[in-house]
Amino acid sequence: MKIDLTNLLNGGGDAVSVDCSFDFSDFVYGVYNPIQNGVFVKGSVYEKAGIVYLDAKVSFEFFGVCDRCADDFKKEYSFDLLRILVQELANDSDSDDYIVVKNGTLDLDELIKEEIELFLPAKILCRDDCKGICPTCGKNLNYEKCTCKKQTDPRMAALLQLLDED
Repeated sequence: MKIDLTNLLNGGGDAVSVDCSFDFSDFVYGVYNPIQNGVFVKGSVYEKAGIVYLDAKVSFEFFGVCDRCADDFKKEYSFDLLRILVQELANDSDSDDYIVVKNGTLDLDELIKEEIELFLPAKILCRDDCKGICPTCGKNLNYEKCTCKKQTDPRMAALLQLLDED
């Protein structure tokens, strides 16, 4: 979706309402496509005191595989997006708060895709307290306990022998 912001960038015009959904089923995160039901964006682009703002809320469902226990899961994510839109940046400054809008047109699809990539954590977990799987027997420790003897670091063997002598 491309939004013409020429009037707003030139200091006039009414706010532009944004209420749309994007099909990001081709979005690849890791090795799979986690966004199956689309991404919803609701907000507006407006000018205030000569500055043009994009203020929106982005929400989507993430269908993934836990990096710790390998369970499939679905998680709802949402984040607020507030950026200043400019036609150019002075002195080649690079800031995450500014978005350069070339030719007065904002490509919302690409912007939202980039923001989702930046928002998602590097390690995807089914839940914050995921216990993972046992490295010995392979049981999912979120659902059952394993009876495996705890592995010790071979570098600590000499110290463990001292404890065993007591």
